[in-house]
Amino acid sequence: MSLSTLDLVVLVAYFVLIAGIGVYVSRGQNTAAKFFIAGRGIPGWVIAFTMMGTIIGTGTFVGHPGTSYQKGLILLTPHMLLPIVLIFVAKFIVPFYRRVVQMSAYEYIGQRFGLGGRFYTSFGFLADRTFDIGVTLLTTALAVNIITGWEMKTVIICTALFTATYTMLGGIKAVVWTDVAQGTVLILGGSFVLLRLLFAPEAGEPFAVVGEAWRGGRLTLGSTEFTWASFVDQQNSTLWLFCLAYGVQWMRRYITDQHMVQRYLIARTDQEASRATFTGALICVPVFFTFMFIGSCLYGFFRLANVPGPELGDSVMPFFMIHYLPHGILGLVVAAIMAAAMSTVSSDLNSVATIATTDYFNYFFPKSSDKTRLLCGRIMVIVGGLLAALCATFLIPEKGSTPVMERAITIATILSGGTLGLFTLGFATRTATRRGSYIGMACCLIYMSWAILTEPGNRIINVGFNFELNPILIGVLGHLVLFGTGWISSQIFGGYRPANVEDLTFWSHKIKYAPTNSQAE
Repeated sequence: MSLSTLDLVVLVAYFVLIAGIGVYVSRGQNTAAKFFIAGRGIPGWVIAFTMMGTIIGTGTFVGHPGTSYQKGLILLTPHMLLPIVLIFVAKFIVPFYRRVVQMSAYEYIGQRFGLGGRFYTSFGFLADRTFDIGVTLLTTALAVNIITGWEMKTVIICTALFTATYTMLGGIKAVVWTDVAQGTVLILGGSFVLLRLLFAPEAGEPFAVVGEAWRGGRLTLGSTEFTWASFVDQQNSTLWLFCLAYGVQWMRRYITDQHMVQRYLIARTDQEASRATFTGALICVPVFFTFMFIGSCLYGFFRLANVPGPELGDSVMPFFMIHYLPHGILGLVVAAIMAAAMSTVSSDLNSVATIATTDYFNYFFPKSSDKTRLLCGRIMVIVGGLLAALCATFLIPEKGSTPVMERAITIATILSGGTLGLFTLGFATRTATRRGSYIGMACCLIYMSWAILTEPGNRIINVGFNFELNPILIGVLGHLVLFGTGWISSQIFGGYRPANVEDLTFWSHKIKYAPTNSQAE
C-alpha cells in the first residue's frame, strides 16, 4: 500500500494551510520584539495549544508507540508527573519570569551570576534544543520513509527547511497560530489510529487487542524494583529511574528552557500565562496516554492477526499506518505526523534564534539596530534548522538498537549541563555567590566528562574509579553536583552577590520592573 491521490491531496491541503497561516501572520513582523515575543499580546487559550504543540512532537507520535510496543507503558507514569510540576511553575515561575526578563530566560542568570553564568546556560540550551529538534526530525523521517519510501535524509532536510521558512517569515506569532491548526490535526490523526486498532477485524472481536496487550505484558508500567542493583543495571531502567529522569527533565524544561519561558512572556497578562501553562500540561496528559496505549495495542494487533511486525520497534506506528489505514485517513494521519514535527520544530527554532540573538549577538554587537537584530534572528532560524538536520542524520537507528525515545532522554539529561541546579542555586538561595556558581559549573563539567568517559556501556577510559550507575542518571546527578558544589563554595569562598539579590530569589516577589539589556548583562 502507498499514498494514493486522495492521501496526497490531504497532505498538500495541510501544507498549504500551514504555509498560508505563516505568510498571513508574517505581516507586521518588523521589530525584534514582535518577532520573538509577539508584543506580549497572545491570548491564553492559544498559548495552551502552543504549549502542547511544543511538547507533543513526533517523538510522541512515533517514538512513544515504538517504546510501548517493545517494553510496555514504561514511560506513562513519568509523564503523569508533568501536571504536578506545572502547579509550582504556574504559581511561582511564570509571574517571576514575566517581571524579571524581557526576551531570554538567561537574562535572569546573567543578573544573578553574571555573564559567565548566562553564557553557560544559554549554550547548554542551544545544544539541547538542536539535539531535540534532531530527534523530532528523525522520528518524522522514520515514519515518512516507511509510508512513502522516500530517503530519510531527504525527508529530514525538506521538513527542516519548510518549517524554518515559515518560522523565519512569521516569527513567534506564526509558531503559536500554526500550533493551533497542527494540534487539532495531531489529535484527530491519533484518534483515527486508535479506533482502527480497537475495532480491527483482523484481530477478532472489538477491543481484543487490549486483552492481548495485557497478556503480553504491554500494559505494565515497568519494573518497580528499588534496589542498588536497579541503579547500576546498564540495560534495564526501572519505573523509579524514569520518574526521576523525567521529573528533573520536566522541571528543567519549564523552569530554565527558553522555548517554554518564551511562552510565558508572550501572554497578555500574568494570569493568562499561568492558566495557559497548566492547561497546556493537562492537554498533554491524555495525548501522551493515547499514543503509548496505541503502541501497546499494536503489539496485541500483530499477535492476534498473526502478522509479523516491523524489525525496528520504532517503525511500528508507520508500518501499521501504511498497511492498515484506508486512503484519505492515511493522508490525514501522515499530516498529523508532520503537524507533530512542525509544531515542535518551529517552536524550538524560534527559541534558538531568540537566544542566539539576545544572548550572543546583542552582547557582541550592543550598538546594532533593531532591524539588524531582526535580520540576525531570521538567519539563526535557518542555521538552527540546518544544524538540527545534520544532528538527525547521525541519530538514524540501526536494527536492534535501543528505542529512540529511551536514548533521547539519556542524551537530553546530559546536554542540560546541570542548568536546573544553577537556576535553583540562584532562585532558592540568597547566599549563593557568583564565585560559588562558577566553581559549581566547573565541578559539574568535570563530573559530566568523567561520567561520560567512564560509564560501562560505552567506556572510553578506565580511571579505576568509574561511573557505574545507569547512564540515565548521568545528567540527573549533574544538577545536584552543580547545586551542591556551588552552594558549599559560596559559603566557603564568598564572592559577589547583586545588590537586589532579594528580588532575584524565590523568597521575594517585590520585583516591579523588567531590566534593560544593559542591566541584564
